Amino acid sequence: MRHEPMNTPARQPSPSDPSHAAGTPDSPPLFAARGLTKVYSSGDVEVRALNGIDLELFAGELVVLLGVSGSGKSTLLNILGGLDVPTDGSLAYRGENLTGADEHTLTRYRREAVGFVFQFYNLIPSLTARENVTLITEIALDPMRPEDALELVQLGNRMDHFPSQMSGGEQQRVAIARAIAKRPEVLLCDEPTGALDVKTGITVLEAIERVNRELGTLAVIITHNAMVAEMADRVIHLSDGRITDIQRNPTRRAVRTLAW
Repeated sequence: MRHEPMNTPARQPSPSDPSHAAGTPDSPPLFAARGLTKVYSSGDVEVRALNGIDLELFAGELVVLLGVSGSGKSTLLNILGGLDVPTDGSLAYRGENLTGADEHTLTRYRREAVGFVFQFYNLIPSLTARENVTLITEIALDPMRPEDALELVQLGNRMDHFPSQMSGGEQQRVAIARAIAKRPEVLLCDEPTGALDVKTGITVLEAIERVNRELGTLAVIITHNAMVAEMADRVIHLSDGRITDIQRNPTRRAVRTLAW
């Protein structure tokens, strides 16, 4: 979608927007969500995973979604990534409405605009790091060289190793390289350090930080670890499917300086 003109102009933030109050840039938002609601039904039981989310996210930001399990973080991330659709409300990407998009449009959006990093690496064990990344570059419109993507996450010396020959942190960095090799405007990370020890988690977060800084990618990181918040431009707190607070850090702290 990034390669085609927008059909409608992106909405400028207004003083009543929570994101504007937090001090976001005056440039048009990359994402604009209004009244975003998600209800899951099972028989007579309804669970409101999201309950009226208003939010704007901007190009080049590093944003942390913070909240306990069940607060709605993953549901919000999945809707931003086109993996799920809201029950109500609207979501626009670069001014284009994703809410009513058909599956073909959402597939194209996911392929061209979004990179995903999950808690578990989902690498193909029979392929090397380079080959795992190449799978993505072969279907992307304007990909990086797999070697360049792996260099960006400091795995230039591990390109021809198989997942079984790599540590958990190295495998997660391969997953990050795979996600960013297609040059997405958006990198969505769902608990990327959840399965890692602190030292390895720091290395993985530094890789995400570097991608955000050097490529200008909007990076959104889900975590329940409040210590991660200080590496972000903005921290969005969720509880019971609602945004309870948005705070802007005056300066971003380097990952290794955080109080782990």
